[in-house]
Parts: sequence; C-alpha cells; structure tokens
Amino acid sequence: LAGGLKGVARSMPTSSAVDRVAAALGIPCYETPTGWKYFGNLMDAGMLSLCGEESFGTGSDHIREKDGIWAMLAWLSILDLKWRHNGQHALVPVADILAQHWRTYGRDFYTRWDFESLPASAGDEIMRRLRLLTPNSPERSSSTPAALAAAGSRAAAAVRAHLGPDAAAVFDEFEYVDPVDGSVATRQGVRMALPDGSRAVFRLSGTGSSGATLRLYVQKYEAEPERHGDDVQETVKGLVEAALAVAAVEEITGRREPTVIT
Repeated sequence: LAGGLKGVARSMPTSSAVDRVAAALGIPCYETPTGWKYFGNLMDAGMLSLCGEESFGTGSDHIREKDGIWAMLAWLSILDLKWRHNGQHALVPVADILAQHWRTYGRDFYTRWDFESLPASAGDEIMRRLRLLTPNSPERSSSTPAALAAAGSRAAAAVRAHLGPDAAAVFDEFEYVDPVDGSVATRQGVRMALPDGSRAVFRLSGTGSSGATLRLYVQKYEAEPERHGDDVQETVKGLVEAALAVAAVEEITGRREPTVIT
C-alpha cells in the first residue's frame, strides 16, 4: 500500500463506516453483493486496495482471497505507527485507537441476528412480504392496490411503534452492476433505511435439507462522542424491534429470539 489506496470496498450488508473514511480521503468506495468474487473483479481491474465483508473476512489486493494473517499484520502495523508517533514511545491500546477514530468519523453500532434452520416456506414468506414494500419488485407488481396499501400501512405502523411517532423508513432491494464487466446481480437483500442513516438489511440464504437462514443486519450511526461507549444491543434495540415487526418474523416463524447474535 506504499503507493496509496486505489479504492476500498465492502459487501452491502457490512457497516458503512468505511464509506465515511473513503469520502474524507477522496478515494472510491464500492458497495458489492456478498461474495468475494465481486471484490476479485475490482482487484483484477486495479480499482481496489482494501476490502471486507460482514462475516469478518478482510484483505488487500496482494491475493484474490481473504487473508487473516494479513489482517493481523495490518493491525500490528497500525499499533507500530501509533507507538512511533505518540511522543512517549508507549504502546497505544486498540481501544484508544478506536475511540479516536470514532471521535473523527462517528461510530456505527452494528449487529447481525441469524434465524437458522427455518422452513424454506417461512423464509420465502418473510421475503415476499418485504418485497411488497420495494419499488418495481415482481411481488409488488402482481399485488392488488389494496394489498399494497395494507402492507405499507403495517410497515409504517411498526416503524412508528418502535422508533417514535415521527419515524419513517424507505425500502428497496439491492441490485449491483459490476463496474468492470457490466454484469448485474439482482435480489441481493431488502434494505430498510431511515433518514438519520440507520438501516436494517434482510437476506435469506440456504434452502437445503437443513432449512433456510434469515439474516438481519442492523446499523445505527452515532456522531456524539459521549454515546460511543454505549452498549451495542441497547443502542440498536428499537431498530431491531422495528425491523422484526416490519418483517413479521415472529408471526411467520413463531420465534422471538435469533439462533445467533453477532
């Protein structure tokens, strides 16, 4: 990376914290579907230096794959740089480095809730209902005006109930046009976005004999330093509850709690 960063990329469900850093540095930032192959195209085209995804994979363009050893060396390089420039030649804790970063760019509180081993029919029904809220989806096009109005009213009521009487959200489904080869990836996850930058993302994966997995990714941005030390799950609680209510997860699956919280 001695020549500087050519660009950075993250998978769509991943926290958008890197977007703000890229904007401040004036370098390109790419939002891709989940899957390392999308990063590989950007690397091969010389457009990408750093990338990462929500499952903690990260790497650089020295290889077209995740590299945990590189990630550890990158952090050691950061610690060495801070040690050399702190004026006291003392180790700067990672927690202090994070706190300084958040003071500069704000903190994105982020969590992932996985509902594993769902019946495929339940996962499909959740996504069908969510797609009724997204523009130009086949599910929306084939529904009656009355059904669409009812779906919109239910979603709006759920958002207001958990986030306040003035809260409102917009919905879309992520679609990616590869800037290298022009290929298109559709139906890559339904997004619920709020005006303050908070968002929830729903993705369904795996429909084999072990069942489907519904993943809910939630992100809430906080600029105020005095809130940066708050508990993650408490900070995103209202947004999680709103997202689960919009998707009717308990109604459809009978589950109140996820299998895994990350």
